[in-house]
Amino acid sequence: MSAEEIHALLTMHHLLPKIDIGGLLEPQIRPQLARLTGRLGSADNPAEEVQRRVRIQTVDARELHLDHFQSVGSALLRRKLLLIRYHARGTDEVTEREVSSQRRNHHRGNWYLDTWCHRRDGLRAFSVDAIEHAEILDTRTQDVADERLDEVPGSGYGVFSGERIAWAVLRLTPERARWVAAERWHGNQAGAFLADGSYELRVPYTDDRELIMDIMKFGGDCEVVAPDALRARVAAEFAAGLARYGTSA
Repeated sequence: MSAEEIHALLTMHHLLPKIDIGGLLEPQIRPQLARLTGRLGSADNPAEEVQRRVRIQTVDARELHLDHFQSVGSALLRRKLLLIRYHARGTDEVTEREVSSQRRNHHRGNWYLDTWCHRRDGLRAFSVDAIEHAEILDTRTQDVADERLDEVPGSGYGVFSGERIAWAVLRLTPERARWVAAERWHGNQAGAFLADGSYELRVPYTDDRELIMDIMKFGGDCEVVAPDALRARVAAEFAAGLARYGTSA
């Protein structure tokens, strides 16, 4: 193994604790990385220098339970049915359900599990940190074709999936356009600068919750042009926020 390859792996070792909240993957790779550390000593960039010069800050990552994370990963790779007790924070409900794990996704600092939910008889995504109990069953999973997985979860915005796709048309002020034009909100987005320097962004969505949060973080620099239902929802959220502060538009 070349010094460049070892350097790349140790760079990953440095980044892992920043991305892998709780060190969930650390026990599996620690022995190999310890051996690599010794071999890197003769390279131009020792491990200590890598740790000094590379930094990643993880924001909004939620804490995970190591046992649950490992059970989810094991069931996924072994293609075994998984029994979970899940806390849906949106409704504050706790349910038990059997799921066939399909894929595990890392989105905005958190892990999500794409599954076929046998309780709902459909595709569902679960936040791994909201799983309160996970048990691997001795039953093979029901597999879903990759095309189907890409079609449904990939069609929505953020972690939300669905089959009824709507398109949001957003207009960013010229000041914000300089940032947003370089951002990727969705794989199928489309954007263009307008004559006045503002930027029009079009993104598909099936559930507006995560999209509304992204829109509102820009305050008055982002306007929802269409559809009318989304525009009304964002306006209502801003009005509710103003009311909470005892202020009206």
